[in-house]
Amino acid sequence: MDYSKLLSKTVTELKPSGIRKFFDMLNGRSDVVALTVGQPDFATPWHVRETGIISLERGYTYYTSNAGTVPLRRELSAYMKRRFGLSYDPMSEITVTVGGSEAIDLAIRAIVEPGDEVIIPEPSFVCYEPITRLCGGVPVPVTTLPENDFKLTAEQLSAAITPRTKLLVLP
Repeated sequence: MDYSKLLSKTVTELKPSGIRKFFDMLNGRSDVVALTVGQPDFATPWHVRETGIISLERGYTYYTSNAGTVPLRRELSAYMKRRFGLSYDPMSEITVTVGGSEAIDLAIRAIVEPGDEVIIPEPSFVCYEPITRLCGGVPVPVTTLPENDFKLTAEQLSAAITPRTKLLVLP
C-alpha cells in the first residue's frame, strides 16, 4: 500500500525543518553543542530526576487532565502572582504543555481559521509557518532587517496587515 496517498495535500506540501536537518548533521559529534532542538549541553539535574523516580514509585503513572494537574496549575498561578504580580485562574487560564512547541501549536490552532492570515516576522522559529498551514491559515512572512536589529518596524507591520489578518506572532 502507498501510504503517501493517505496523507493530506497540506501535510505533503510542508517543507522539512531546516533545524531538523542541521540537527541530523550534528548528531553524534562530540565537538559541537547542538542547541537546534532545545537540547541543553548538560544532563537533567539529579533533584529533577529523583522527583520523577519518586513519582513513579508512588504510582503516578496515569494520564492527567489535558490542562495539567490541578496542584501544578495552582502552584504555577501562585508563582506568577509572587514573581510577576500577575493573576491567573488555574482552572480556566493555565494549561500545562510538554514544551514550548506544543504550547505554540495549541495557541495557533485555537486562534487560526482557514483563510486567516498570520504575520510572522523572520527570521523566526521554524514551526510558525507549518502550524499556520496545518490550520488552513496563510503565513505572511515579514523579513526583519539587520539595520533595525531584526526588529519588526511599525511600517513593516502596517504594510502586512490586511482585513484577513488574524494573528501576529511576536517571537
